[in-house]
Amino acid sequence: MLSVDDYLARVLASVEPLSAIDVPLSSAHGCVLAEDVTAPWPLPSFDNSSMDGYAVLAADVAGATDDVPVELTVVDDVPAGYRSTEEVTSGTTVRIMTGAPMPAGADAVVPVERTDAGTQIVRISAPVDPGAYVRRAAEDVMAGDVVLTDGTLIGARQMAILAAVGCGHVRVRPRPRVAVLSTGSELVDPGTPLRHGLISDSNSYLLVAACQEAGAEAYRVGPIVDDEKAFLSAVEDQLHRCDLILTSGGVSMGAYDTVKAVLGQLGSVEFMKVAMNPGMPQGHGHVGDERVPIVTLPGNPVSSYISFENFVRPALRLMRGLTDLQRPTVLTTLAEDMTSPPAKRQFARATFLPDGQVRPVGTGQGSHVLGGLSVADALIVVPEDVTFISRGDDVTVVDLRQQ
Repeated sequence: MLSVDDYLARVLASVEPLSAIDVPLSSAHGCVLAEDVTAPWPLPSFDNSSMDGYAVLAADVAGATDDVPVELTVVDDVPAGYRSTEEVTSGTTVRIMTGAPMPAGADAVVPVERTDAGTQIVRISAPVDPGAYVRRAAEDVMAGDVVLTDGTLIGARQMAILAAVGCGHVRVRPRPRVAVLSTGSELVDPGTPLRHGLISDSNSYLLVAACQEAGAEAYRVGPIVDDEKAFLSAVEDQLHRCDLILTSGGVSMGAYDTVKAVLGQLGSVEFMKVAMNPGMPQGHGHVGDERVPIVTLPGNPVSSYISFENFVRPALRLMRGLTDLQRPTVLTTLAEDMTSPPAKRQFARATFLPDGQVRPVGTGQGSHVLGGLSVADALIVVPEDVTFISRGDDVTVVDLRQQ
């Protein structure tokens, strides 16, 4: 059997970052930048007011108080998006809204809350220092500054700066397109009445959601019966439309495990056992003339998920152009005793307690126990040479709360 680390290295070697493309800014969210982005203009691009109020000469209102307000003549009214043609001189002011350009001559803004809000004559009841409530041009970003670097994941905050510096299009590595296929004649679509011996297909929904959470664009092909012709047709139908094929089921030693039989005809796919629990049977390689990467996962849903976390999620992040491929881990203490199978790395479903400790969840760690998986927010990683951990011992935990 291969170790988890050795098998992960093989899977990662079978994929590579997707080629960079230009996309409209509206399509860039969730993608990874493929080049540095520089600002063509400063931010702000002009001096502007940070408050609704009155643009003034600070010296004019230096002695203003509630009891003895300063009266100024309002010579213009400027909303955001407009520029005053009037110059502020001693004794005058321009009524100004947040974001509007500062008029010539003014060196400060008095917030409207410190005035009587007059429109022709305004009474100001508090002084301000020169520069008060003024956003200076280029105080945030200077023209020519690199605002985002190659390899940056574009989230909501990055979308804002890209828009602010006028990027209508962005060069990115796109989100991988993943086709998800579940195999097994026992599978039916959710909502279908179950006859004895049939089960509702949960794997495809699990894996599509996991791919999407990992930043991919995934779509569900649907359950495929244990028939070589049907599986071959399903795989061939996806070769021209995806960057990765992900299957579950049909990779063990059963008589009806069609995945192994079919993929040998389509490309170079290797199947092996990995020293992990759950999720021992694994496979990966390439299929079709396009050499589309494929990863085959075991059919038990928990095995499928744990395998995804260990092998597919890092591969998707590599394809996206990211360098931090793994979820974060933390070192904490175990809240109760637990056992682990020998010679395998166990990934035990667990939950964080309010005090930061972790406790295994569910009715057991079997590869079919979805109830425990559904409430888990952590995976306790038990090394291959450990078979028992006592309450209070330190454990390494994968934090599933972190993306």
